[in-house]
Amino acid sequence: MGKNLTRKILEAHLAKPSDMKPGEEIYVKVDQTLTHDINAVMTYLAFEAIGIDRTQVETSVSYLDHNLLYLDNKTPDDHIYLQSVAKRFGVHVSRPGNGICHAVHVARFGAPGKLSMGGDSHTPHGGSIGMLCIGVGGMDVATAMTGVPMRLKMPEIIRVNLKGHLKPGCNAKEVILEMLRRVGIKGGLGKVFEYVGEGAAGLEVAERATITNMGAEMGATTSIFPGDEQVQKFMRAQGREAEYVEMLPDEDAEYDGEIEIDLSQLEPLIACPHQPDNVVPLKEVEKKKVQQVFIGSCTNASYSDIAKVALVMQGHHVNENVSCTCAVSSKQVYKQLLKDGYLEMLVDAGVRILEIACGPCCAIGQSPATKGVAVRTSNRNFKGRAGNPTAEIYLVSPESAAATAILGTFASAEDILGEDVAKLAEIHEPETYPVDDSMIIKPLPEEEAQNVEIVRGPNIQPLPVPEPFTDHLCVPISLKTVYNITTDDITPASAEFSSMRSNIPLMSKYCYHRYDPEFSERAKKMGQSIIIGGENYGQGSSREHAAINPMYLGVRAVIAKSIARIHKGNLLNHGIIPMVFEDPADYDKLEMGDELEIQDLLNQMKTKRVEVIDKTKGIAFGVCLELSDNELEVISCGGQLRYLKKQLGK
Repeated sequence: MGKNLTRKILEAHLAKPSDMKPGEEIYVKVDQTLTHDINAVMTYLAFEAIGIDRTQVETSVSYLDHNLLYLDNKTPDDHIYLQSVAKRFGVHVSRPGNGICHAVHVARFGAPGKLSMGGDSHTPHGGSIGMLCIGVGGMDVATAMTGVPMRLKMPEIIRVNLKGHLKPGCNAKEVILEMLRRVGIKGGLGKVFEYVGEGAAGLEVAERATITNMGAEMGATTSIFPGDEQVQKFMRAQGREAEYVEMLPDEDAEYDGEIEIDLSQLEPLIACPHQPDNVVPLKEVEKKKVQQVFIGSCTNASYSDIAKVALVMQGHHVNENVSCTCAVSSKQVYKQLLKDGYLEMLVDAGVRILEIACGPCCAIGQSPATKGVAVRTSNRNFKGRAGNPTAEIYLVSPESAAATAILGTFASAEDILGEDVAKLAEIHEPETYPVDDSMIIKPLPEEEAQNVEIVRGPNIQPLPVPEPFTDHLCVPISLKTVYNITTDDITPASAEFSSMRSNIPLMSKYCYHRYDPEFSERAKKMGQSIIIGGENYGQGSSREHAAINPMYLGVRAVIAKSIARIHKGNLLNHGIIPMVFEDPADYDKLEMGDELEIQDLLNQMKTKRVEVIDKTKGIAFGVCLELSDNELEVISCGGQLRYLKKQLGK
């Protein structure tokens, strides 16, 4: 049997020989890394602490694109630090206003066959050009920058065969919502979704990016399309055709599973609150009054997305009861839309054009009203994700968002255009994009970089490093959570909270702020503690603050029914033991405040099974450590930073 595309790329990057069986730990060399501003300070503080003079991968890029709303000195101080530390360590900087990290990276840096790790869960966006892109925590990005091979659990490769073509008024958003409807928010764990078939071949790179980007919501390791003629066309339009390499699966490629979707059968879909897999046909949803529509985010703010929105809105106006905003993905796309008249059409329709940034997607501005109904083209609708826990967030395509803004309730493009919806099929990505990299600061020569002073504002505090474990742990339960706790629940989004992320002593005061406002003080008083979680603990964003803040507050372990992939890695990296109930029924027996004891911890961990005694209840139960031998070494050292410095010292 032939090889699939994912396996080909992984094989080309193997640092150690491997049979590459699903579930087996493999080690790969990384070509590119990316970070963005609200997570990056921790990454570069860690890289500084490691003590290497310069990034050791082909290309590292620091994007200043998430929090451009300067409420006070904190965020501008962070941006100045990030620019100076990038100059010091040989990292490119994409300045504020240049665009959202994933869109810019695919356009200006990505290439088929490369392997990238990014400090954002939507890094798989780059799979749209035949590149294997994996979202990780910031400590993993710092590790990758040292040139050390990165550990990765070999995923199952699932063939997603796309047939047919999307109907006008349907968007690639329908494809990924259909995937979420079928697979669910946990169905991608340990998997890569590889999209192939005639339907895949007909999708442009911008459409593919919507699908690979939002594959993160299934918990997938990543998603990928072939590096085919569509990718060559895209790179030619970017003036980068020389960097194109054909990357295709073999015709007889072997896969671990298969899903088939007929694109021609899809209809407009909507993800209802409060999970992105709560998907139903748009025509079947209750027609609620909508107060807010946001069009944008890394998922759906391409040229063709926004142009189609403009055509839906042409000759119409935003409903008087709706606030409608739009954020374009990049300066490059913005300039082309401006040239072609589409932005003028939006302004004429009453749409407010926002800054070129992530912004509202992660609650940085445009928070919905109290108990408001908000419709968004972004990727997540977790409770509180948009900055207001009382709001209901619905996810739709840009075409449906435009129609909703006009009618003031859920609607599709066909509801507005009727038979004229066919004109949307005439919109395609530009033959050439306006290329202007003046907003990208290139790395200095190494000798010159040695003399750069790193500028630290008063809010930038040192990265806390956990202490190694001792043999005996006897601590209380500081929190018992429900299912599907997100990293937004643990470390809230918004402009205010995002600006605190370079200051863990300050940020930790708001740990679990929206979920349990008393958690921070309670955990601090306990000194050390354990958190109990349900299924899919830590789903969502890659933000490692959701591990660093609890660690800073003394949390030594999380015991849950299951733990999301990226968050599990972040817990491990920052010295919190990720444990899974051997018998899920034991979750129901535990209560906050119970005192838990683990004897002979270090030796028990070596067996990957630990007995925990609930001294309060007088019961014992087993937990599993779903960790490799290498990961056990990391946690035994007290986290990735101590482990890495020890290895580099050797």
